Amino acid sequence: MNQAVLKHLAPEHVEVEICLAEELAQRRGLTSELDEMWSYVGKKAEPRWLWHAIDHHSGAVLAYVFGRRQDTVFLQLPALLEPFGITRFYTDGWGAYERHIDPEQHKVGKEHTQKIESKHINLRTRIKRLVRRTMCFSKTTAMHDLVIGLFINLCGSDSSKLAAAFSEM
Repeated sequence: MNQAVLKHLAPEHVEVEICLAEELAQRRGLTSELDEMWSYVGKKAEPRWLWHAIDHHSGAVLAYVFGRRQDTVFLQLPALLEPFGITRFYTDGWGAYERHIDPEQHKVGKEHTQKIESKHINLRTRIKRLVRRTMCFSKTTAMHDLVIGLFINLCGSDSSKLAAAFSEM
């Protein structure tokens, strides 16, 4: 609360509402960061893109899809996100976002996509087939999508779960 402003307001102009944090978050709506990440299958001439969305506050992965860097593939992601009732999307300035997300719900800029960019670094560090200059690569799209999908589903927003999962094996 801004105490300096409150001192100058008449009591009848001040309205206080007390609610649970969960209720407040539900009223504000969920915000999400969207981004895409390049990799390849077999050879660099066969790119494979991971499109994914995370919760802006918690960093939890909400949905992801694999495919080319095309609008038709991107449109699968908003369809998966629809049940979440997301009210604000943070993205970089790539064209598919501009074309298919309502401008009132869309904010472009690096200042709001730091968590998802950090996830890219973690993915590239832990899954060698995502590193741009490597000898490790997927030979089939099925194996590529399976390995990355398993990592995302096992680790979600907490990459320390990976170490625990492998220590139990």
